[in-house]
Amino acid sequence: MRRPLAAAATGTALAVCAAFLAGAPQAQAADTTAGFHVQDGRLLDAGGKDFVLRGVNHAHTWYPGRTAQALKDIKAQGANSVRVVLATGDQWTRNDAADVAGVVSQCKANRLVCILEAHDTTGYGEAGAAAPLSKAVDYWLGVKSALVGQEKYVLVNIGNEPYGNTGHTSWTADTKTAIGRLRAGGIDHTLLVDAPNWGQDWSFTMRDNAAGVFAADPDRNTVFDIHMYGVYDTAAEVSDYVDHFVAARLPLVIGEFGNMHSDGDPDEDAIMATAQARGIGYLGWSWSGNGGGVEYLDLVQGFDATRMTTWGQRLFDGADGIKATAKEAGVFSDGGDTTAPTAPGTPTASDTTASSVRLSWPAATDDTGVTGYDVVRVSGSTETTVATSATTGATVTGLSPNTTYTFAVYARDTAGNRSPRSATVTAATRPGSTTGACSVSYRLSDWGSSFNADVTVRNTSAQAVDGWTLDFSFPAAQRINSVWNARATQSGSAVHVTDESWTKTIPAAGSVGFGFNASSTPGTNGVPAAFVLNGTTCTVS
Repeated sequence: MRRPLAAAATGTALAVCAAFLAGAPQAQAADTTAGFHVQDGRLLDAGGKDFVLRGVNHAHTWYPGRTAQALKDIKAQGANSVRVVLATGDQWTRNDAADVAGVVSQCKANRLVCILEAHDTTGYGEAGAAAPLSKAVDYWLGVKSALVGQEKYVLVNIGNEPYGNTGHTSWTADTKTAIGRLRAGGIDHTLLVDAPNWGQDWSFTMRDNAAGVFAADPDRNTVFDIHMYGVYDTAAEVSDYVDHFVAARLPLVIGEFGNMHSDGDPDEDAIMATAQARGIGYLGWSWSGNGGGVEYLDLVQGFDATRMTTWGQRLFDGADGIKATAKEAGVFSDGGDTTAPTAPGTPTASDTTASSVRLSWPAATDDTGVTGYDVVRVSGSTETTVATSATTGATVTGLSPNTTYTFAVYARDTAGNRSPRSATVTAATRPGSTTGACSVSYRLSDWGSSFNADVTVRNTSAQAVDGWTLDFSFPAAQRINSVWNARATQSGSAVHVTDESWTKTIPAAGSVGFGFNASSTPGTNGVPAAFVLNGTTCTVS
């Protein structure tokens, strides 16, 4: 369905996950018992116990500053799971691996199963800016470090509503390919695949091809996610769709639904009653933050748990609702490690440049061992993860000159539990120097499906540049694999390069160089059209 959030201009409500249903083919390749897995059409937790998702959606990617309190409040209302909306960078600002790790830690701290969803695929084929499933796969492989080891706590929803009402016949082949790439890339989690037709599958494309898609998963660990809005406005339509999966012994989840919508009046009573009777999961849309005329889908007003809406009262407190039917996941209640590390000591700042600062802090302690730290930038009540580290120090880059920042640190243990926040430290970057005239040369060694680029940045002014960033956009679908003599991040086609300590100074009338290896589609490679150094557009030589 089309999406309602104020931050997203498309129409319905975002998808969520629900638990699963009846059996799929019994073959179960690989060892999936380390985490959630599908067996005989049911979703089982790592202990082999049946688990039925009962939860809500939260649009983290548009409201990251609300997530910490929202998860606490969602748990307090009795939910056992939350579907978290993330962005791949193709339509909205990318949630990087550090941010994803922080979300997972907060889910675990609140004893919520975390369903992570890539939203940029919404309505592909009909919504012009939507990304294909292949881009969602790229994203999950790019944040793999935040996922591996979390199979007991995290389910991966490959792409939200990956087709609109046109081109949806490609859903089957594209979904099979996406599953295969994720498995080959080492993603062993239970996967959720959304239906086409804006999630509602009115064409029955998912329903009629689900068996083949399930069989294409070498782990046999895929769940099918239907979104029920105006197409499902009668009890007969709800039960008919669900019972097709039950009869076929294939796992199903009602990942998203509401009590009303612009395309019709969904029968929420039938949806919840059918889910409860069949033992499948559901997740209501959505905690808060809807806009564009569908504010009625908010479960609470203004992210305030004390201001429950009519829809929120129905979902949490009504017949077959969350409070009456949700059971906490066994990984939290059966003796799993849920004890968080102590807070790290107060960080100190050093080695400050115009664009970076080095932070160090005393170690946290934990009964099972600290495995990493998340550095956050603090601005009022908003936190943004800016670095992760396996040691008690990290360099934060990409900062603006002559600017004061506030930072703090969290610790993570082997189970992914997140500590309380450390005390904060304030650091000011150096003024640096204003970038004058510059030029960039970009030399390709192209082998068709991969290439190397050697980049030389020349300072043609009379003043040295102390600390630099370089921004450019690839002309096609190139993806960076590795970088030398600089650091780089990529969001869609946009590339942001920052200096290393040994390349941070560009002398007056001097130059620095860096390079990278990347992949590309044969015949589409080329030189970026423009390069911007510290906000100044350079000539291309």
